Amino acid sequence: MTATGTYTPKPGAAPLGRMIATQAVLETKMLLRNGEQLLLTVVIPALVLVLFSSVDIIDTGEGKAVDFLTPGVLALAVMSTAFTGQAIATGFERRYGVLKRLASSPLPRWGLMTAKTASVLVTEILQVILLTVIALTLGWSPQGNPFAVLLLMVLGTAAFSGLGLLMAGTLKAEATLAAANLVFLLLLVGGGVIVPLDRFSPSTQDVLGLLPITALSDGLRDVLQHGAGMPWGDLGILAVWAVVGLAAAGRFFRWE
Repeated sequence: MTATGTYTPKPGAAPLGRMIATQAVLETKMLLRNGEQLLLTVVIPALVLVLFSSVDIIDTGEGKAVDFLTPGVLALAVMSTAFTGQAIATGFERRYGVLKRLASSPLPRWGLMTAKTASVLVTEILQVILLTVIALTLGWSPQGNPFAVLLLMVLGTAAFSGLGLLMAGTLKAEATLAAANLVFLLLLVGGGVIVPLDRFSPSTQDVLGLLPITALSDGLRDVLQHGAGMPWGDLGILAVWAVVGLAAAGRFFRWE
């Protein structure tokens, strides 16, 4: 005999943690199925690493080019996934009404941002594995504290994720597409990724040094190339960008 109420529906929202985890899995699947996203997040950083490590195009100073370039390319991978790719994808989700429908669900706005950031972290793990294998094949000799590297990349992801979501949640999709790609190209050249900052004037270096991509690439380079300890200055810059970016995204993000 079946107990009373066994098959009685229980309407209501799922636990918040389960909602965020489910949305994060969905976001990750959509990202990995998107060919344009994979080109931006995987192919371009890998090509930059192979090309500039194999061909003497830019003077990267003493030592092997791959030792200088790999930390910068890891930073580029974080920016391409957490900022550029996420901004473009979220911008068009907003345009096509996907976010409007999510707004009617019990998932809060900050929960959606958390899920998207978690999806970015999963993608970055795959990026780091691939780029590390390529760099080691090219003769890379990493040094330093792995925990410092992890902390830099987590804070860098939070900073770029907040800025990407802020852009996607406030601008039109077409404007987001243009702005995100423009920022990507400008920071690729001027963010210390492939061109050493000492190639710029002192005043320009002071400004560029405050950017999240510069803090991330310099911090990773100090640890992985020079074996430095915890890069507190770069971590501090990334933490400020993370707090400001995520707070602004949470405040000004529009579902439609």
